Amino acid sequence: MRRILAIVLLAALPAAARATVLVPIEFRELVTISSTIVHGRVMDVRAEWVDGRRAVDTFVTVEADEYFKGGPGETVVVRVPGGEMGRYRTIFVGAPEFQRGDEVVLFLRGNPARGAFIVGLSQGAFRVAPDRTGRRVVTAPVLMGAPDQREAVVRGDIARRPLPVDSFRDLIKRVVAGDVR
Repeated sequence: MRRILAIVLLAALPAAARATVLVPIEFRELVTISSTIVHGRVMDVRAEWVDGRRAVDTFVTVEADEYFKGGPGETVVVRVPGGEMGRYRTIFVGAPEFQRGDEVVLFLRGNPARGAFIVGLSQGAFRVAPDRTGRRVVTAPVLMGAPDQREAVVRGDIARRPLPVDSFRDLIKRVVAGDVR
């Protein structure tokens, strides 16, 4: 009888819930807390076992075209949580995915030579692509804003329009210099 009671009690206890919560990060904060901001092209994407083969992370090698902040060398290694090795896959909600050849601007923390992390997961990974005229523009991640305010994503919002790479670089430089409030 005690065993049945113990089993019923254990079954009734709630299991620990695990979730990823993405809090929108303001652009100035993103620039400020990043030790390295790199614009470049993804040269290699490889998954590796981590944490004693309990999880898979993806290591992305980016060839740097230019650094907007910091600048450790010609390439940067970025460690992204989640990945796939054979039949095993670790999914990390909010982690960006990359493919060889992607052009990106990444906001990083940590050691870029050994595997820096992207600040704010997908929020610190900006894609660069040509617009209709062929001009290369930087597109903002879906979540960007002030963390203390609710913000609706509005189609056609001027704040979400892609910026030319040069304008984006200038904006980052102004934030680093303290000219943008």
